Amino acid sequence: MYLPFEYQLLFAALFGLTIGSFLNVLILRLPRKMHAELAAACAEADGRDGTPPSNRWFGLDYLISPGSRCPHCNHAIRAWENIPVVSWLLLRGRCSACGAGIAWRYPVIELLSAFLTVAVVYRWGLSWDAAALCVLLWGLLALAVIDLDEQLLPDQITLPLLWLGLWVNLDGQPVSLSDAVIGAAAGYLSLWLVFQLFRALTNKEGMGYGDFKLLALFGAWLGWQMLPQIILLSSFAGALIGISLTLFRGRDHQIPIPFGPYLVIGGMIALFWGQQINNAYLQISGLA
Repeated sequence: MYLPFEYQLLFAALFGLTIGSFLNVLILRLPRKMHAELAAACAEADGRDGTPPSNRWFGLDYLISPGSRCPHCNHAIRAWENIPVVSWLLLRGRCSACGAGIAWRYPVIELLSAFLTVAVVYRWGLSWDAAALCVLLWGLLALAVIDLDEQLLPDQITLPLLWLGLWVNLDGQPVSLSDAVIGAAAGYLSLWLVFQLFRALTNKEGMGYGDFKLLALFGAWLGWQMLPQIILLSSFAGALIGISLTLFRGRDHQIPIPFGPYLVIGGMIALFWGQQINNAYLQISGLA
């Protein structure tokens, strides 16, 4: 059945808002689940009882149950209070039970999810390729926020997206499988080498292994040819945002800034406009 393009975009926006609501839960609960599993493993290694308070920490059901509650008064969020963006506006950003503020980041993440979904459908239409790209962008959004919160890029998100990128390119579109495999390997090894060199020179760790896997993910999706552009774009974004935070908010230079969100920014720009950027560079440099 043919669906007018305007309705396709409307459907994409509504579906993106719904996914954004789930991402808010994932961003909050997945790190908690990982910390609980790590604490249990450490306790077991020390010969203590490694069982967490509830086995639900170890199941995927923890990401969807129990239902959301207010962190201040434990009020169970009712269905009408959980409508993406709309409920936050109706409640004026406050819990209906205790009046405590609800962080503005929740509707922002929902709106970003909707925007990214609409952008993909606008560019690639309703297709299997668009569906795969939506999964990629939803995962990248979650990774960026988790890294900002926890300085952590969970393998539970990064690795499935990396393998999905290789699977998407099995038929040679949008890049050849060989370029995707080389991109995954080159993405990981390039940052790993930078990490080892930085540690040898400064005796400090400049980034985490999650960053290596994240760049490998982009290599698997976009091919090795896009990796230099992604690194340059992410470095530029990191420098611009870092300088802005220092100038306008007085950010302490000693506080580490996660690199994952900047890699996400660079990767998303390369996904949508990477080829145009490369073509413009070749024309300006006279190599085209």
